[in-house]
Amino acid sequence: MIERVRCADDRIVLDGTTPQRVRRALTGRRVLAAHRRGKQLWFELDDRPWPLFHFGMTGGFRVPGAAALKLASSRRAGEGDAWPPRFTKIRLHLDDGGELVMTNARRLGRIRLREDPATEPPISDLGFDPLLDLPSPKRFSEQIRARSAIIKALLLDQSFAAGVGNWIADEVLYQAKIDPRRRASTLTDAEARRVRSRLGAIIRRAVEVDADKTRFPRAWLFHRRWGKDPDARTSDGHRIRHATIGGRTTAWVPSIQK
Repeated sequence: MIERVRCADDRIVLDGTTPQRVRRALTGRRVLAAHRRGKQLWFELDDRPWPLFHFGMTGGFRVPGAAALKLASSRRAGEGDAWPPRFTKIRLHLDDGGELVMTNARRLGRIRLREDPATEPPISDLGFDPLLDLPSPKRFSEQIRARSAIIKALLLDQSFAAGVGNWIADEVLYQAKIDPRRRASTLTDAEARRVRSRLGAIIRRAVEVDADKTRFPRAWLFHRRWGKDPDARTSDGHRIRHATIGGRTTAWVPSIQK
């Protein structure tokens, strides 16, 4: 049970609500379950509304005594051991003595209240979740080949595939051997099925190792894609190129991806 709630007065992260309303909605409520779709997470409580969380690029949940996850994309030092951490946006005190906070340094995350998160925006606007409901090979191929968008941009489009981030899209296209600049409609059926296969496999593996990047396969592009190093190469010596594709920094290997 949530006994006490402390909430920052941040009208950017608190989307469409106020600290006072969040406190009233959560205090005294029992958490029955936790759910996720794409990059959206929410708690099912014993009364509505329910809290919906989106971490943005730098947000996350923290508990006392556990070090903050340091993202591969971050050049900053970790948040340190101070409690509560810097950039705390909400702090939940639980009846078992535990605490849970959400931090968000760059204020790109969101905390919302929803009566039924799964059926309301932003979740109702999302596409398939590659872990929960990846379409069949036939259906995926039909969906991707019907789009004229650049394939890198399409994979990042949350209304197409919920939860796919920048490094995942790069990894999928690298392993599927697809040039990120290609239009989705130009992919053959076999290429589209390769994209589907690698998308499912990469996300399942990341979940299996609890997103511990040290346990990702050494041959993954992930380990060598950061920093725009002009001399970066894959594990087997192919040169990695960096470019802005679909509005995002993209790492790819021209000698492999066609």
